[in-house]
Amino acid sequence: MTADATPDASELPEAFYRSLGQGRYESTTATAGPWSPKTQHAGPPSALLGRAMGRHTPREGFRIARITLELPRPVPVAELKVDVRTVRSGGRVELLEGEITSDGQPVLLARAWRMIASPADTPSLRPEPSPPALPGPQPPRTMKGAHLDGYVSAMEWRFEPGQGFDTPGPGTVWARQRIPLVAGEEDTPLTRALTLADSNWAVGFELDHHRRLVINTDVTLALHREPVGEWLCVRSATAASPGGSGLAVGQLDDSAGDCGRILQTLLVTER
Repeated sequence: MTADATPDASELPEAFYRSLGQGRYESTTATAGPWSPKTQHAGPPSALLGRAMGRHTPREGFRIARITLELPRPVPVAELKVDVRTVRSGGRVELLEGEITSDGQPVLLARAWRMIASPADTPSLRPEPSPPALPGPQPPRTMKGAHLDGYVSAMEWRFEPGQGFDTPGPGTVWARQRIPLVAGEEDTPLTRALTLADSNWAVGFELDHHRRLVINTDVTLALHREPVGEWLCVRSATAASPGGSGLAVGQLDDSAGDCGRILQTLLVTER
């Protein structure tokens, strides 16, 4: 797909998913990741599971502060089933567990801590500098060797000048969804953050993922407050060691500043 061939919003599916009822969802072509039109980018299914966790026995004054998602196998662009349960519930914190299955096989697992919100007089601690200003509109993004007609096109990306997916990192990008997560529904701060979080290491590719197999096995999103607005900024950098693995760490900001962190373990091996 060339830069001027990216579909406008009217040409995209109406959402990443369509609800079929009873925890089942139809995946649209917008969920397809950059590596294959048949498998999903982990962002949309992460958000779908986070959405279910947020709705599971909600409690007034509680919020999901941390969610870790495990990726045991690729998520197919197919019908998905979402299930959530409470592992432990207390007066101030509770632990939730969820999974997404396809044809009876688990394709995404998650655990999340939901806890009571901090008091109003809690100090605002922010050790990191403010994010760069949101850049103006930019041409559609490309990625070498990637399938661009799914998730990549369903998001709007605005990189720092001179940066892009094919620019060696670290990297910084502002991004937002061009379509909602589930058709006919409003997105939430948690689902917006999860839809983007798995893109963290791709924002600043620092390991050669063309010469070697480099892929994340998990995603952890920790939010010290709820993100605001549709635009989110990710500042990503990767650490790696011979005889070890990779570790992609991202700072998540919104228009009000720092709101959380993203962590991904990277498998690095020969193809």
